[in-house]
Amino acid sequence: MYDTGEPWVAQAVAACDFDSPDHAKAATLGPGLHLLGVKDRLPTAFLAHGSPMSALGGDDHAAALRAYGQAHQGAKAILIVSAHWQISRPLRVTAWDHAPLVYDFGGFPEELYRISYPAPGDPALAARISGVLRAGDQATRFETERGLDHGAWVPLRLAWPEATIPVIEMSFPFVPPQELFQLGRTLRSLREDGILVVGSGGIVHNLRRMRLGDKQAPVDEWAAEFDHWVSKQLAERNLDGLFAYRSAGPHARLSVPTTEHFDPLFVVLGAAFPDEPADTIFEGFQHGSMSMRSFCFG
Repeated sequence: MYDTGEPWVAQAVAACDFDSPDHAKAATLGPGLHLLGVKDRLPTAFLAHGSPMSALGGDDHAAALRAYGQAHQGAKAILIVSAHWQISRPLRVTAWDHAPLVYDFGGFPEELYRISYPAPGDPALAARISGVLRAGDQATRFETERGLDHGAWVPLRLAWPEATIPVIEMSFPFVPPQELFQLGRTLRSLREDGILVVGSGGIVHNLRRMRLGDKQAPVDEWAAEFDHWVSKQLAERNLDGLFAYRSAGPHARLSVPTTEHFDPLFVVLGAAFPDEPADTIFEGFQHGSMSMRSFCFG
């Protein structure tokens, strides 16, 4: 269902004609069908956002994300799913004209709280995305107040510092990996229409085991083993293994003590087409155990 409390929402939804037979076909059939009607297929990517300090850049991970962003300047919009917006259904889709920021962290240097990322939003496109989700049996609600959390704006600022590409953030629910994969599949058709689908999180993210005072700390063996295992499953497209990562992966409970930073990976996997290999954007660690592995399909 749609929250149509704002007049523009009703207008945008009506203009999209989501219930027409042509729209339903375009939203569900996949490759080669152009919902919005224009661009070549854009990638889907998993971008590690690290700690809030990553926003300051100046390291190899930041350079890799910047190179990736420069290679994909032509996106019509970026749809991002962040580890820091996991909430119960319905799915929320941001629908503001300009992206406000949420500084959802404490105890960091004051300069982080002065960072801006004035990317535009796109309410009409948010309505179209909600229509695609609705066609895939995903209930949605528009979000017009909550801003971009640091899981979204940190990697976006590193990759696209110009902040000229419209950004839409989507929440994700508390569901098993298989359901998140299906959610990603619902988003596949958007890639045909110039929208870059991004998941933001971290393959290994255990705050209690990080050495936050030493960014260059030696990598813990358990973290390296799990990160390598995930990379291997991605290369082999072993979906069953990844779905069962908490029992199949080495040191999985230590590497992923809570699932919110790992879960966006499944949305990205679902948004990838079966013939697309996983390409590494960056691999490495910070603070001894924080994986900064980032990759894409397409």
